[in-house]
Amino acid sequence: MSAQTIAEKILSRQSGKKLRAGDFAVCKVDFAFGQDGTSSIIIDRIKELGVNRLKCGFCMVIDHSAPSPSEGVSRVHKKMRDFSRDFKTQVFDVGCGVCHQVIPESGNVLPGDLVLGADSHTCTYGAIGAFSTGVGSTDLAIALATGKNWFKVPGTIKIVVKGKLPKGTFAKDIILQIIGKLKSDGATYKAVEFCGAVIDNLGMDGRFTIANMLVEMGAKCGFMPVDKKTLAWLKSRAPKHRKIVPVSADKGAVYERVYEFDVSGLKPMVALPHSVDNVASVAALHKVKIHEAFLGTCTNGRIEDFLAAAKVLKNRVVNPEVKLIIAPSSRQVYLEALNLGLVEIFIKAGAVIVGPGCGPCVGTHNGIPADKESVISTANRNFKGRMGNPAAFIYLASPATVAASAIKGYISDPRGYF
Repeated sequence: MSAQTIAEKILSRQSGKKLRAGDFAVCKVDFAFGQDGTSSIIIDRIKELGVNRLKCGFCMVIDHSAPSPSEGVSRVHKKMRDFSRDFKTQVFDVGCGVCHQVIPESGNVLPGDLVLGADSHTCTYGAIGAFSTGVGSTDLAIALATGKNWFKVPGTIKIVVKGKLPKGTFAKDIILQIIGKLKSDGATYKAVEFCGAVIDNLGMDGRFTIANMLVEMGAKCGFMPVDKKTLAWLKSRAPKHRKIVPVSADKGAVYERVYEFDVSGLKPMVALPHSVDNVASVAALHKVKIHEAFLGTCTNGRIEDFLAAAKVLKNRVVNPEVKLIIAPSSRQVYLEALNLGLVEIFIKAGAVIVGPGCGPCVGTHNGIPADKESVISTANRNFKGRMGNPAAFIYLASPATVAASAIKGYISDPRGYF
């Protein structure tokens, strides 16, 4: 049978031969990147290899600890800037935002591209139809040195999302429900193709949210349909010299599994400590007190997320026992939020706005919780120590649920605000 999945098609094109799931191949890499938690090793390996010219597109992003919280981190940031200057590559410096927002915004990644990132949530770019996956810093350095890397072609899972998304529920609730059902190892080293009326109706921000969290169920990569919404989003961002060529699965492509999710009765969902697949509905929880709420990250720091939160927070005040921290995912998002009046709503509600970047998510600065404190966050991970303190408890939810919880002081259902 000649029909192929999206993953098989992209890797076949990049290798120059027709591939099937399970095949091994050396493939040409279109673009690669590192962030300030991983770039130092990339730079060291490039120097050890004696590389004078990089063989694929590359950029670095200073986002995880930005601005720098320590002398050691400042040295890493300088090292990145110096490398970028010497190799004439792009660096997104302090204040630009999170790698998984600024790289798609910059037009460096397009549908059908093969992308490697020294960050596990590189799968985010599947929202625009790229084969994007996270790798270690040394693997990424090899790709920069040779322009290629080896791959095992992943099998593909198809997920059909149908029904009508109820008011007060969002893309984050969809992916939490899916991870809760499939579990954290339910798609290990698989590609995931999404389709269905609900996916078609989602905006690009919602599609980025779902693609971002695919690694939380073990996926190698994932794909959203490249449709009119995708092309409109890319129109002002794609470089003029590059043609956008969407890749879609062939009719008759072989899938390892097909799942259907009807979200018509979906409720706001929460991932409980200390695992993303430990999922329950907000309605099933009994007034879980929170001490900190965080809105942002590469999962939910975009304009659609801020609009949902602002609808809840407008003309209301954050509970005095809760710290609400908000981090825009990029400078562009920050500016748009300012122009829409969202930042004013957040500040009047009592929120603290930090610079575009990862913020408290990674646990290096900006909002590390105290012992035994509970945090509700729009992030993608909640294992012990994720936000910098293994004695804290992290709950994951949609921006609307985070905002409603910040007002109430306990994990709360946001549906009454919509």
